Order: sequence, then C-alpha cells, then structure tokens
Amino acid sequence: MKLDFNLTQFISQHITLRSESLCQEDVDSNIFHLYESVRGKSVLVIGGAGTIGSNFIKSLLPFQPARLVVVDSSENGLTELTRDLRSSSLIVPKQFATYPVDFGDKYFHNYLHSQGPFQIIANFAAHKHVRSEKDILSIEAMIRNNVIKTFELLQFLSEHQKPEHFFCVSTDKATEPVNVMGATKLLMEKIIFSFKDQMKVTSARFANVAFSNGSLLDGYLYRINKKQPLSCPNNVKRYFVSPEESGHICLLACLLGRTGEIFFPKLEESKMKNFRDITSDFLNSLGFREKICVSEQEAKSINIDLRTEEYPVYYFDSHTSGEKLYESFYTPDDQIDLTRLGSLGIISHSEEENPPDRISRELQGLVQFFGQKNISKNQIIKRLQELLPGFNHLETGFSLDQQM
Repeated sequence: MKLDFNLTQFISQHITLRSESLCQEDVDSNIFHLYESVRGKSVLVIGGAGTIGSNFIKSLLPFQPARLVVVDSSENGLTELTRDLRSSSLIVPKQFATYPVDFGDKYFHNYLHSQGPFQIIANFAAHKHVRSEKDILSIEAMIRNNVIKTFELLQFLSEHQKPEHFFCVSTDKATEPVNVMGATKLLMEKIIFSFKDQMKVTSARFANVAFSNGSLLDGYLYRINKKQPLSCPNNVKRYFVSPEESGHICLLACLLGRTGEIFFPKLEESKMKNFRDITSDFLNSLGFREKICVSEQEAKSINIDLRTEEYPVYYFDSHTSGEKLYESFYTPDDQIDLTRLGSLGIISHSEEENPPDRISRELQGLVQFFGQKNISKNQIIKRLQELLPGFNHLETGFSLDQQM
C-alpha cells in the first residue's frame, strides 16, 4: 500500500475533476462584500464539527470574525476541530469557544439568552443518512433534530435575537423526496422560510461531499485501516463536491443570499460519478487491484494483507428503502436564477406563505402523533405526506444496516 496517498489530490483528480474550488471565482469576486459581512461579527456555528460545518468555518475565518462559537453534540469532533484549526495557518479569533451540547437542549437556549446576540448563525446539525429511517425511534429522532429543534431555535431568535444572517443546510434529497431524511429537510426548508419576513434566512442543497464524515467513501479509510473488505453499490451515480467546496457553497449562500433563497451547485450531468468507478480508482491509488467477490461471505473470508496487490470488494445492486438512483437540485416548477453567480444557481422560495403560527400547530400535531402507542412506519409516512403532498416514499423493506 502506498504511504504517500493524498486524499485532497485524489478527490480533485478522480472525483470532482477540478483543480480548484468550483466557487473560488465567486468568492474572489465578492471578497469585499464577504469582509463587510463577517469582519468584527459574532458567529455561531451549530453542528460545526462535521465535514460541512468545519469547512464552512475554514471558509469564514479569513474574513476576520471577532467571535466564533461552535456547538456540536460530538465532543470528540469538537476536539479534533480545535486541533485542526490551531494547527493550520488560519487565524482563530481570540473569542473562540466550543461546546459539546445539543442545540435543542434548554442549556443551549439559556446560553443564547446570556451570551447572545450573534450576527451570523449557521446550522449544520442534521441526521443525514437515508439508513436512519429504519424504525419508529430513528425516524422520530430524525424529525426532532432536522425539523422541530430548528423551528424552536428560529422561534427563539425571532422573539429575542434576530441575526443578520441565518443559514440552515439542506440536501438535494429534499427535491421530490423519496426518503424520510429528504422529507424532513424539505419540511425544514418550509420552516425556515416561514420566518423569511422576520429575518434573513437562506439554505443550500448540494451533492455528496467526497469523503465526508460517515459517508461510504469515508468508510473506506476505516475499512482499510482495519483490514476489512469494501462493499459498494453497483448502480448508483452521484454529483460530488469537495469538502472545501461544501464550505464555500454554504458561505456564499449564507452571506450573499437574499431571504428565502436556496443555493445549489451548477454541475453538469456528465460530471456525475459512479461509486464503482471511484472505488476502483481509490484502490488503484493505494497500489491495489480489485479482487471482486460474489458475496459478502466471500469478501469477509479473505485474509487481507496490505503488502499484497489485491483487495477484496463486494459490489451489489442497491435496493435500499428511500435510495434514489439519480440526483436533482430543483423541480420544473421552481423559479431558478442561473445568472447571479458563476458557480451556483438559486431557487427563489415562492410557495404560498406558511406563517410560523401555522407551522407551530402542524409541528405540535406531529409531536402529539409520536406520543401515541404502537404507531407504524407507514402511519408516519402518511402523516408526513399530509404535510408534504409531493412526498412519494420509496419502500423496499431493506436497510443498509443489513449489510456491510
């Protein structure tokens, strides 16, 4: 196995096929506006220890915020973020703090009462995996995190501390969703835009972030370190952005967006990558050839020696509940602006107004629904379809937790 493997270089050469960030020209051409928006300001980043949140922070720091507070439920993630920032050439504000708390806890709201206001608030806290819709407990946790806590935060801010910029990350899977995760993110968009007349709120939908925390590709690094076989869908193609690009997209959406707008990357369909091709390139870059296995059992039976040239891989046809085989960022009915920025398109939120009090009643009904006994996944799907008539759930009865 090669010891000189460079992950950033691999992403550039084999996945995004871009030598610099997709958004670099837009960042450079708006540099003075970005400075005016950030310099001397107090910034709160929720879910900032993850891949997208941490890269948003790295994109933001060159514009000299006076104060940076990062909140995340992962204490270990915050520790690594701090080490990463302190070990880099970035200038970290003197007023820098991290807190391992859940942004839905009363302790967090007490903190906002005593330590706010923040001029810039960006929320990256999310349940992001399609696999997290396997049962009632996981679905309720996803809805509470992606939907209800976001509403409670915005309600608090609207009453006490309206920021200059509020950003909440979304996903391409919110476009005509077929899984609960995408449905919760579409509902999240409706929630934040119910406050668009009270404060500036924006969002961004974008593609897979190559080697992001918890992703299939990130898992390859763990599998090889543990001398375990790889497992990869045979028939799934995706748009990809680099971790750096994910930070740039969110920075531009947060600071340049107008209230009620959703940003997305302008990516050509020809640039979509098949996971199988990436897997083959990844192993080749490490000095391996694929040893293609016909089953998980065969792959796991092989004694892996990193000094040899072959590495076992099991390819399978994806049939996971809620798994789209294609990606899109908007629907034909959306109002799209492709001219304002070179790298990003913009969706204008134009749906019928949903005032916060109506949203509040709907969410209270959702909470009461979860309080019932013996509810089923099908009942939850139907309840979400009442709130999101365009939600067409794809159910196969199979979860990724059932395989490697």
